[in-house]
Amino acid sequence: MAKIVQFDRIGGPEVLSLRDVEIGAPGTGELQIRVEAIGLNRAEVMYREGGYFYQPTFPSSLGYEAAGVVEKIGPDVTSFAVGDPVGVVPAFLQTDYGTYGDHVILPASAVVSRPADVNPSVAAAVWMAYITAYGPLVESGRVRPGDYVLITAASSSVGLAAIQTALRVGAVPIATTRGADKKQRLLDAGAAHVIVTNDEDLPARIKEITGGEGVRLAFDPIAGPGVETLAQGIAPGGFLVVYGALDPRPTPLPNAQSFPALNSSTYTLFEITTDPERLRRAVAFVNAGLASGSFNPVVDRTFDLADIAEAHRYMEANGQVGKIVVTV
Repeated sequence: MAKIVQFDRIGGPEVLSLRDVEIGAPGTGELQIRVEAIGLNRAEVMYREGGYFYQPTFPSSLGYEAAGVVEKIGPDVTSFAVGDPVGVVPAFLQTDYGTYGDHVILPASAVVSRPADVNPSVAAAVWMAYITAYGPLVESGRVRPGDYVLITAASSSVGLAAIQTALRVGAVPIATTRGADKKQRLLDAGAAHVIVTNDEDLPARIKEITGGEGVRLAFDPIAGPGVETLAQGIAPGGFLVVYGALDPRPTPLPNAQSFPALNSSTYTLFEITTDPERLRRAVAFVNAGLASGSFNPVVDRTFDLADIAEAHRYMEANGQVGKIVVTV
């Protein structure tokens, strides 16, 4: 029996329940992992609330990220051995698999090796954040040395990873935060500039920082009507990449009558994680950054698995800077 977090209805953190569940043996192409740490993501909160891009089927597990050790190997899995330390990348639907538990079965295609000397809590804070940042900033080739990159909601784990990724490719990261309380922490995290959107005019500050040029790329998890404001700070021919939907209101498409010509697109890390060759490149890039010290995952706070509902409440309060991790 394994202890697995499940829920039976859409709702708040109180719907999450830690249960004893018979998980069976790993099937073809699957692994069983003894979980040591779980990385929490905003996607899991939205999934629990029914606001994600697919709906749960009940009883539903959840979770995209974890670090642990291989316990059992299913048929046709040749790239891992029992006892291997591993990390889990988001490469599956939560209707099929989940990481919230002490022992879980996952597809081997969503599992990557991790150095044994990497703390599990740190390893659980890596893949969602850094692969999400890697796609638009590196894989697409849109960001070049010296380019300005605008990173909104920058105190999230993805935002901090994007700051570090921009620095690693030689770009200049401009971070945004709503309140001044996080400004210094973002500067300490490597942001070249921080714009406090509650107090400052965003397009005007972007133009001031960039000498009137605007940013090469705006990397935004919020969406909604605010993209029109972001578009005013993007250089002609630049890119607006929306990778989330924290604002549930409709997102307008910036048009040529109001803004300089720009390229706008959506992005999810599944574009990388479900493509073996692109995932291989992403893992190599991130591991190289970890090895060199240019990537330093930030863990804001840890919770015990038994306190999973409280961990979700903490995430919903939006006070964290970096990753929330659950230890097992």
